[in-house]
Amino acid sequence: LVVQRVASKELRRAAEHSGARMIKRTGLKKSEDEIQKYLGFAARVYNDEKLEQVWVLDGGGKPMATVLVGAATSEVVGERERIAKDAAAAVQLSVRSGVVPGGGSLELAVAREVEQVRDGIRGMAAYGVDCVVEALKRPMSQIVANAGFNPLEKLGDVIAAQAGTGKISLAVDCDSGEVADMLDIGVVDPAEVKIYALKAAGEVAEAILRIDTIIKKREESKTKEVNMSGL
Repeated sequence: LVVQRVASKELRRAAEHSGARMIKRTGLKKSEDEIQKYLGFAARVYNDEKLEQVWVLDGGGKPMATVLVGAATSEVVGERERIAKDAAAAVQLSVRSGVVPGGGSLELAVAREVEQVRDGIRGMAAYGVDCVVEALKRPMSQIVANAGFNPLEKLGDVIAAQAGTGKISLAVDCDSGEVADMLDIGVVDPAEVKIYALKAAGEVAEAILRIDTIIKKREESKTKEVNMSGL
């Protein structure tokens, strides 16, 4: 099977999947024994005339999969392609870093722990803790609202269920509106994404607080200069 006008990107993918090594056209002048070193393997290679695609199946190199995305219009195709790429990236991260319960259950469990710390805090710091708690409740609140349920009611149900059972994987099943174990119904998130999101949120909040402090100090120094000039 000879294929013409193949993009370099597709050639590299085919080589990776089959375990072959790419060679220039001039390399074909090498001896048969030398060319054997560049060859790969695939259980099946065939030309799909209907889709105008060449399929390379069960290669001897790096495992790969191809997802075909189609729709009636180019706009819808673009949106579906974006969703497919996000899903593939989520699967890759899940395999690499593991998974945690989804549906906002983990954030809500963290919020409950943070609320316990708040009891011993006074002053403006307590307000900061309250902001963190509210932010951690937002993911589940938004998910529930998007499903057409009352966020306040459902969050109260989940908080009570988590506290009563000690299971942090409880959240709202958006199909039924009932409290369910996210691990049991297969709603999970990549652990790396959750960790990164929480760290990024903390870093942004810290940066904002530092900026506010710098501005405040500058204002104080400017006020002193005005007072001195008045004297």
